[in-house]
Order: sequence, then C-alpha cells, then structure tokens
Amino acid sequence: MSHPIYDTFQPDGFSSVNGYLFVEKPQELIDFYKKAFYAEELSRTVAEDTGIIRNCILKIGHSCIMLGQATGDFSGMSTSFYLYVNDVDALFENVVSHGAQVVFPPEEMDYGDRQGGVMDIAGNYWWISKRLTENQYEN
Repeated sequence: MSHPIYDTFQPDGFSSVNGYLFVEKPQELIDFYKKAFYAEELSRTVAEDTGIIRNCILKIGHSCIMLGQATGDFSGMSTSFYLYVNDVDALFENVVSHGAQVVFPPEEMDYGDRQGGVMDIAGNYWWISKRLTENQYEN
C-alpha cells in the first residue's frame, strides 16, 4: 500500500518515480529514442536565448522520461532503465540497428525474465525484458 503523500495527480505516462536524463547531445538522443524505442515526443522546452533543450518529455511504451542539456553539476551523468516489452528480441535488434551497443544478448534469466542489455548512444543502460512467470517479484 502506498503512503498517502503519493496520492496526487500525475500526467499520463508518469508515475511517482520518473527518469530525467541530462545529456551532452539531447537532440541526438531524442532522435535515437524515436527510432530505436519508438518514442513519442510529448513536449519540449527550449531556452529562448541559447536554443538549448531544457526539457523534452518522451513517451516510451506506457511510460515517460524527461531529458535535457547537461550543464554544470548535471554533466557526465548516466543511468539505467528496465523496460518491459512483449518481444525482447525484436526491440533488442531494432535498438542495436540504430546504434546501441550490445551489453549482453537476449536470454532467459533465472529470475523469470527474458532479457537483453544494451547501452544507448549517450551511455545509458537499458535492460529490455519480458516477464516469463506470473510471480510478481521472484521466480
């Protein structure tokens, strides 16, 4: 059961915790996500004086992530995402065909997921997974 502090409005595609990436080349990553993960751009905020992308909201599947230009204390950051899909192999091949590096090829894991790992063009890791068991958190 969730704590009442989390009972608030969240825009479509958002949940209580959401990824926010700060990257050196945001437009390149936006283009990559659109091609590789079939991302849909929902909104964008650009600094009028510099043209820097301050915030871009992308919807991937049923979830949203945000990204913007890395500056100052927010430079050189990377993260990882756990992405559930219905065809691990098909998305894995699409992502790799658009420039992601293979971390490990799709395989069945002992914790009940079929999963492959890639690193995107900005150095973020993506664990592309499909749950193979009905158990919630263990196999």
